[in-house]
Amino acid sequence: MQQGQRYDAVMAGGGLAGLSLALALRQGLGDSARLAVADPAFAAVQPASSDLRASAIAAGARRLFEALGVWERVAAEAEPILAMEITDSKFGDAARPVFLSFDGEVEPGEPFAHMVPNAVLQDAMTALAKARGIELLATRIAGFTHAPARTALRLADGSEAATSLLAACDGGRSKLRALAGIGVTGWPYGQSAIVMTVGHERPHGGKAIEHFLPAGPFAMLPLTGNRCSIVWTEETDTAGRLLSLPRVLLKDELEQRFGLELGEIDILDEPKAFPLGFQMARAFVGDRFALVGDAAHTIHPIAGQGINMGLRDVAALAEAVTDAARLGLDIGGEGVLERYQRWRRFDTLAMGMATDGLNRLFGMRSDAVRLARDVGLGLVERAPALKAFFIRDAAGIGGASPRLLRGEAL
Repeated sequence: MQQGQRYDAVMAGGGLAGLSLALALRQGLGDSARLAVADPAFAAVQPASSDLRASAIAAGARRLFEALGVWERVAAEAEPILAMEITDSKFGDAARPVFLSFDGEVEPGEPFAHMVPNAVLQDAMTALAKARGIELLATRIAGFTHAPARTALRLADGSEAATSLLAACDGGRSKLRALAGIGVTGWPYGQSAIVMTVGHERPHGGKAIEHFLPAGPFAMLPLTGNRCSIVWTEETDTAGRLLSLPRVLLKDELEQRFGLELGEIDILDEPKAFPLGFQMARAFVGDRFALVGDAAHTIHPIAGQGINMGLRDVAALAEAVTDAARLGLDIGGEGVLERYQRWRRFDTLAMGMATDGLNRLFGMRSDAVRLARDVGLGLVERAPALKAFFIRDAAGIGGASPRLLRGEAL
């Protein structure tokens, strides 16, 4: 990078949110826009290879990826979720009756979601960003100061730059959020999600299963081939003890939760645990500054909405910026960023409170509470219109969605 380079927008963080936003802005602002993504991980030969997780890409997010030209690069590794079943049981129950099930389509022929390995998405978007002339800076932003028409950036490699808009896409522990003086509200859950990939004998048929157990949800999410992605929630101390077990004993614990429906199972990678909590920034924007994805909010994975909430941020911010540019307005101006914040804060808070409430509700071990919630699940099961509303909202295609989430180009 040249000393003193001037950009229209800089994304701090080269994960899925940062790269998606860069690609969306390239489409909306055109080839003449100067865009950069800064992340030290770009210095590695294979920066995504260490991420063994997979994400549930909801229909709205898939439409966004289609509009940006990403989906065609990952479709071969994407497994559609054709059905979902939810059970509510105790750990030792001999049977786990299904209280709620969802058809996996939001529109005829359009699955509710697809499971895609994070590394596949990361590699595809990195290659596409390079092809579309987005600069990938193998360094981090160490500091920034504001001026009326620009933000001056100080990079960790000693260089300097300026930008009209700085987007912090640097995760839940965002350093740029702290540098901007934006506080957060949140709390830990005392839970961790154990994540791993499991192989099994029989085909899963595209069915996702979520067992609500007293310690937390145990989700089996279909991947290509006879494989599933496991998201297994336990109290943090228990998760640590489970991961310290010899592989044969860990597999035994897994089998007790996974069941025998798909035959013999095998753990295919190295399981990892991630602490869970709720966190929301007190503001999503500042002077020429926007928080995107986990930097703005982290929620419980109970509904598989984490990455999809971040991609909704991307779609909303890219549309606000693109509309401003076409009107000849300053893309980092206060009005542009306030539009983004109004668009995203209520939806984010509502989803965060919903996932928090679900986690607390299903964590209650009282038989009376369990009976009440199972009756509630049964009522939803018998209300097709209500189920359709829930699935469209979770798919990110309900209400006044940004254009990219409707599959429309900016």
